[in-house]
Amino acid sequence: MTEIAGNKVDDAPLSRFHKKLALYSSGGPFLDGYVLSIIGVAMVQITPQLHLSDSAQGLIGASALIGIFLGAFAGGYLTDRFGRQVLYTIDLVAIIGCSVAQFWAHDPVWLFVLRLLIGMAVGADYPIATSLLAEFTPRRYRGPLLGGLVVMWFVGAAAAYIVGELLLKTGDDGWRWMLASAALPATVIVLLRLGTPESPRWLANKGRVAEAEAVLKKVYGPDASIADLPDEGEQRENVDIKAILRSGYGGRMLYISVFWTCSIVPLFAVYAFGPKILGALHLEGSLANVGSALITVMFLVGCVISLFFVNKMGRRPLVIHSFVWSGLALLLLGVFPGAPAAVIMVLFAAYAVLIGGTQILQWVYPNELFPTEVRGSAVGLASSASRIGAAVGTYLVPMALTGWGIGGTMIAAAAINAVGAVVSVLWAPETRGMALHEAAALPSTSEPVGRPAAV
Repeated sequence: MTEIAGNKVDDAPLSRFHKKLALYSSGGPFLDGYVLSIIGVAMVQITPQLHLSDSAQGLIGASALIGIFLGAFAGGYLTDRFGRQVLYTIDLVAIIGCSVAQFWAHDPVWLFVLRLLIGMAVGADYPIATSLLAEFTPRRYRGPLLGGLVVMWFVGAAAAYIVGELLLKTGDDGWRWMLASAALPATVIVLLRLGTPESPRWLANKGRVAEAEAVLKKVYGPDASIADLPDEGEQRENVDIKAILRSGYGGRMLYISVFWTCSIVPLFAVYAFGPKILGALHLEGSLANVGSALITVMFLVGCVISLFFVNKMGRRPLVIHSFVWSGLALLLLGVFPGAPAAVIMVLFAAYAVLIGGTQILQWVYPNELFPTEVRGSAVGLASSASRIGAAVGTYLVPMALTGWGIGGTMIAAAAINAVGAVVSVLWAPETRGMALHEAAALPSTSEPVGRPAAV
């Protein structure tokens, strides 16, 4: 394969196919936001009915995150080994079955296990769907379309709070209907994804040139050919994840994992226990649930604004500014926890809008910084690593609120943002305007993955 100037893949116009693929791929983030957020509302009824301690609340709140850790790593490996398309629908079928099964959960252990399995399926979808979208999308639209997946996370979260508030009024079994309700959007997404083609980059990398060319012609027109795909080096059937860490890509993996962790720990804690946190800030009952939904809308607004800046400003400045200014909002919440309700809501809204840059880059950076043969594994590993911190943080929220109070909890969240800002200043790369293979190439070496980078 040889690269040609102005090729039909990297410089193609945005087509109906690309828009549909982005929409279908956003189903995973939508479900992630939905299942992680609905538990925060459901916990209001689950806690007294199942007699949950603070520790049990934390475990159930973190269970889906633990599942994402396991599923993302496995999904990344499987999508690099067996392809993106074959797993594109299977993972969501598991979400449907486990979501429905939650309706009959009668003890904390059963509920924990089911939410763990749901998290595994959601986690597996991330490297599958994002790799497929990144490998089809032209360079000009790659940042906004990948970042747009995160927008759907917040749409799912907002929908969860609204559905949860409505179902709370149905009686003591409202929480069961809440948790089972994720099966409905999951079914719709599975049906939409049927018939999606395999990534031609993955097919070509596996030596399946005829199949890759057939997909290219179907998507980009009869004049497209295998020559429109850039040469990414030697074809390798099996690239162990250790190869990423041994090569020059280990530094990129470290940055992605740390940046991703710092961007989601405070956010997931807010989503898992949003009503409880707002209750500690004297916004209680329905006002807490409505406040959580409004904050989610602000998260959505922040992500949409960041999509506008991801190409204009560039990846590096966007991630740094996002960490700094959103962290300031959290710090003010920690310093002034007794402020009037209006001030509390403004500060939470400011955090929600300003953190948008780090949120959209969670899917842009990992897919841009690694080559095709390990892209899924790298995204899965980074997602898994970030969920370790997120799960621990979510587990500790109830105990932090009890031991440190709301002020100390918010200051701790601000400190996590500060770590993200520092590592981004030190390590964040700039990939704006690059073709996918250019963004994935190491600047100091042309050695293939699995060999040490040249010094």
